[in-house]
Amino acid sequence: MKRYARLNRILAFGLLAAMVLVPVGQTAQAQGKSKEESLTPSVFQAAGLTGDSIQSTVDAFRAALGNPNNGNKTPPPDRSGHREINWDGGNPSVTTTTAPITPFKTFLDTRGAQFTTPGFGLSQATPSGLSALFNNPTYNTSFSTFSPSRLFTPVGSNVTEALFFLPGTNGSVPAAVRGFGAVFTDVDQPDGSGPSKKRGNRGASTLIEYFGADGKVLFSSFVPASPGDASLSFFGVVFDEPLITRVRITTGDTAPGPDDDVNQDIVMMDDFIYGEPQPY
Repeated sequence: MKRYARLNRILAFGLLAAMVLVPVGQTAQAQGKSKEESLTPSVFQAAGLTGDSIQSTVDAFRAALGNPNNGNKTPPPDRSGHREINWDGGNPSVTTTTAPITPFKTFLDTRGAQFTTPGFGLSQATPSGLSALFNNPTYNTSFSTFSPSRLFTPVGSNVTEALFFLPGTNGSVPAAVRGFGAVFTDVDQPDGSGPSKKRGNRGASTLIEYFGADGKVLFSSFVPASPGDASLSFFGVVFDEPLITRVRITTGDTAPGPDDDVNQDIVMMDDFIYGEPQPY
């Protein structure tokens, strides 16, 4: 856990139905001494009880990356727009649970993103599907979706990593993005309770780390929390240039399976939104 103590932090406490747009220079510093790492990204964060609590922040993040949403557009590179993954196959009526798999390559060729976990794999599931996947009936009410109907989760771990590639190249051309943001559900432990207090991070449970092409951390932050079940949180950063080649997300205090209670914060992911991948 000493590794986390070295990371820069932005902590948001008890944000209910609130939007926070914080210039990074006011609350944290980019790490490292290189030219890339000295650049300061714009930070977008919000948390609340419903999707409306974070909607304006998510929309502002999209605008900062650049519109439109390029979807499955190929061939790239396209200097404008961004990409999104909402885990629903473009159809809210898709409610099947996918078997855990790593690497997760569903969007590798079409949208230039591949996901891995040190656990058994990554799955897409509705809240009720999560209940069955992890054999925990409380998950049906512990989590909610920002865009219906499925969420995204590692199985056997609470760590997910994203790598970026030029869309249309099936992972053969590494790429970087200007920004990356994600929606989370049930980040609700900001007050120092539970095992995370021992980490010295005031109880924050969910962390995003952004890496550059040299493997060094460009920026890192904890995700804002909102107390209560099924809350929604958003965190994202945007640089002026495409610098981000890898993102590591640590969701909650432990791998999904246990109850979400005062002893551990179990967190799931929803929409991923990121800049148009550019070769480097």
